[in-house]
Amino acid sequence: MKSGKRLRILVTGGAGLIGGEVCARLAAAGHHVTALVRSNPDVLANDGTPAKVAETLTGDLSLDGMGLKKADRARLAQGLDLIVHCAALTRFDLEPEAYRATNIEGTRRALALARTAGAAFLHVSTAYVCGARSGTVLEDDALPTTGFTNGYEASKAEAEGLVRASGVPFAIARPSIVVGDSRTGAIRQFDTIYAAFKLIAEGRVRHMPVASGATLDFVPLDHVAAGIVALAEGIETSAGRTYHLVSGGPVPVEVFAQAIGSFRAFSAPVLVEAHGFDPAILPAMERRLYKRVAGLYANYFQRNPRFDDRNLRDQTGLQASPMDLAMLQRLIQYCIDVGFLKN
Repeated sequence: MKSGKRLRILVTGGAGLIGGEVCARLAAAGHHVTALVRSNPDVLANDGTPAKVAETLTGDLSLDGMGLKKADRARLAQGLDLIVHCAALTRFDLEPEAYRATNIEGTRRALALARTAGAAFLHVSTAYVCGARSGTVLEDDALPTTGFTNGYEASKAEAEGLVRASGVPFAIARPSIVVGDSRTGAIRQFDTIYAAFKLIAEGRVRHMPVASGATLDFVPLDHVAAGIVALAEGIETSAGRTYHLVSGGPVPVEVFAQAIGSFRAFSAPVLVEAHGFDPAILPAMERRLYKRVAGLYANYFQRNPRFDDRNLRDQTGLQASPMDLAMLQRLIQYCIDVGFLKN
């Protein structure tokens, strides 16, 4: 593949938040993009407009052959330069079998297609494959085999191992906690951390257990998508390395709480010391919501990883702005404007 060449690219998870925006940007840059979707056929940019992909195929990574029709699979195997593997189960409350079927075995199936096609493989993972670490996390650090805080992190770490051992030319992109656009706060899907954020902002979960010095690495979607596209277009030189797609500086949990409390309709959550915190002492309704949603993300409020992104900066020149109070307020205002948060 030559620099500037029109690439033939398959994007898995094309209907997802990251996948849709990546499809839109790659297609707008002139590449031949095939989007692989599962149940949702809509491949949309973050602004809600349809991505101008060449075609959309329905499949399922948890099935043999990625759930593709034989004819479609054979055609892809003869005409691909690159697979951008965005598809994954990102919830934190699933059984191990679900993560294995999609995040691990699904990655193995996508790698098999890349190998057959002679295509490169850009794997979208997560910065939190580092596990429950604080301190500096380098892109080239060895991955832990234990110490993950949920099945999602563990499955993405195992999937990275498959990618590295595959023999396929690869690059690995690791976003941190993806939030809305850095300029407008806009986001097309309110999932993952936004579910917990809604409960906290609206006061239905009033208490969050935190650790001293903890930070949240919120990265705007536009930086993540720009990074993935740059790595994809430069796959000849980006291959063989790992890249953190993270904030230019994480935000202390206290500033996160301050941002919520800066809106008249909301009250800042009560930050309590995580050591010794017992959800059983919470009022009944808050206890149920904490257990079902907010508690799944509690560990992210109790660590301080500092993700180094020098590989990304050296390869692409991209660097996100630090997350700060003003940007958090833009994210929250957008949630109010579109009715996700009750003001």
